[in-house]
Amino acid sequence: MTPAARHSAGADWRDVPLAPVVLVFGPEDFSASRARDGIRRKLRAQNEDLEITALDAAAYSAGALGMAASPSLFSEPKLIEVSALQSMSDDFLADALAYLKDPAPDVTVTLVHGGGTRGKKLLDAIKAAGMPRVECLALKKDQEKAAFVTSEFQFAKRRIDAQAVRALVAAVGADLSELAAACQQLIADTTGMVDSDAVDKYYGGRVEATAFRVADAALAGNAPVALSSLRHALATGVDPVPLVAALAMKVRQVAKVYGARGGSAQLARELGMAPWQVDAARRDAGHWSAEGLAAAVQALAEADAQVKGAARDPLYAVERAVTLIATSARR
Repeated sequence: MTPAARHSAGADWRDVPLAPVVLVFGPEDFSASRARDGIRRKLRAQNEDLEITALDAAAYSAGALGMAASPSLFSEPKLIEVSALQSMSDDFLADALAYLKDPAPDVTVTLVHGGGTRGKKLLDAIKAAGMPRVECLALKKDQEKAAFVTSEFQFAKRRIDAQAVRALVAAVGADLSELAAACQQLIADTTGMVDSDAVDKYYGGRVEATAFRVADAALAGNAPVALSSLRHALATGVDPVPLVAALAMKVRQVAKVYGARGGSAQLARELGMAPWQVDAARRDAGHWSAEGLAAAVQALAEADAQVKGAARDPLYAVERAVTLIATSARR
């Protein structure tokens, strides 16, 4: 094994170390694509004449890996990109295990596995050989997306405050590639610390951003801002259902931290929230009594039923809930 092959598992997909074999593992296409692009970029920086070969592990023919890795006439460096390891054929498994024992010089093999246990023998062999493994896992929780946003800014040597992170995740957090694009736009088009005003400028028209703006103002007891934001949202066609959902999520978070003791990190683990969500909910909890929170929960339960068909006028139902919450909170 060459010294360059010895890497710890869990390489960062933003900066993948070069090695004879690199495993890109997981279902998240965005980070897997970034990892592959990064490897290509590093190898081309070393030699513009890089030869790239693509192989499909599911439709693999025995011997193809060895043939692709064999020296060329002019000895150019090679990159072999193998996709669909999660559906690999038995022939590929056998050839890959043999290749891993004696990788060809000046050749990098990127193995892309969409997740699961198929080919566990090969996955274990890659680990035992000390080759880099790049985790590309789906980010489903808001705290995971928030950590992603923060790391994108840190990687670019820029800063973004916690409220802006939250607003960005609320506005565009459903798709990781879209969230990454939003980060890059803010990094390119702003200077200094990125705050929630900058996020609102670029993404404030999104339904999710509008909903959370209404919820933030209502829970802070700022009835004029909450109602004006709500009426503007409804006038521009925002559906009442996500507005009520955002309010309900915020109220649940405040109820979770109300009276709770401990640090933000500890409570985040116990309550299934991100530390910044704990901090924000604690700030909102300062505006509330236990009785007020109970009334808000009941009002939102009624509003949820009404906006989903139990009332003739769902717009009035959500405005009534926002009014009750905003006027129940202490300024």
